[in-house]
Amino acid sequence: MAAPTHAAASSLITPLEPGSPHAPPAVVAVPSVVGQQSVYATALGRVEAAVASSCGTQHDINEDAHSTLGGSMRMFVVADGVGGGAMAQMASRQLVSHLHEALDAHRLNAERVRAAMLDADRAIAQRIAQVTDSPGAATVALCAPLNVFASKWLVAWVGDCRVLRLAMRGEPGIELLTRDDTFRHLNETPPAGGSLDDPARMVGNGATSGANVSLHDLACGDMLMLCSDGTHKCVQASDWCRILKQRVPLAQRCEELIALARVNGATDDATVLLLQRVCFGEPRAGWIKGLVGSVRSRGPKQ
Repeated sequence: MAAPTHAAASSLITPLEPGSPHAPPAVVAVPSVVGQQSVYATALGRVEAAVASSCGTQHDINEDAHSTLGGSMRMFVVADGVGGGAMAQMASRQLVSHLHEALDAHRLNAERVRAAMLDADRAIAQRIAQVTDSPGAATVALCAPLNVFASKWLVAWVGDCRVLRLAMRGEPGIELLTRDDTFRHLNETPPAGGSLDDPARMVGNGATSGANVSLHDLACGDMLMLCSDGTHKCVQASDWCRILKQRVPLAQRCEELIALARVNGATDDATVLLLQRVCFGEPRAGWIKGLVGSVRSRGPKQ
């Protein structure tokens, strides 16, 4: 994708949140969440992007991380730290940073993404081992356009971060493009004290052999949603559709999704990153068609 309409951001991932110790509130309080928004344009279309993230009520720091919006971003990542505290935050932040450093300058394919995940797994484990014996890992979802039209997308994931697609033509409907790497879905037995719905694959603790990768089409107006489990566990499909269909800025829709997750009882960190493919109108398409016809009419050079 070409550079966006605003200035480049200074970091690839969301800033560290200092946080402060606090007890879970007796009454559910919806925190103030401020989203970011940007536009990535080419001569053949554009992608509008927005993101918002909120620290969970039972955490001192936000253990989620995500790509910042700005710069010549060619892909979008959401990561959810696992293990608690600073190690979980370190894992999610380093995972997002590592993926951008490894992949931003390359044409993406399944093999390259899987290799980058394995490299990140080793790098995160080594980094954590330098400072503590405590565990730390992250789950992740990644989306990247594969052509200048942004009509073909690569989707990759490890763990239980999700990618969903909303078709805007006809009757809007939510489609889940990922399948959680839980013990239940993988038909594996969780460790003592664990749940069948816990992630069985993560990045940073050796519990991955790469990434799940799939390719998907995105029609004009369609949306992709990357989210951590703090959001998707507490927002129903009908509510995704209702909020995303609103004619308000994408950033506001991110904020409303997280606020709804909180109202519905979410106590975990929650992150939503929205992407919408916007096509130019018929006049521009006609101009391109006319240009192609003009070139053809000249014929080959003798």
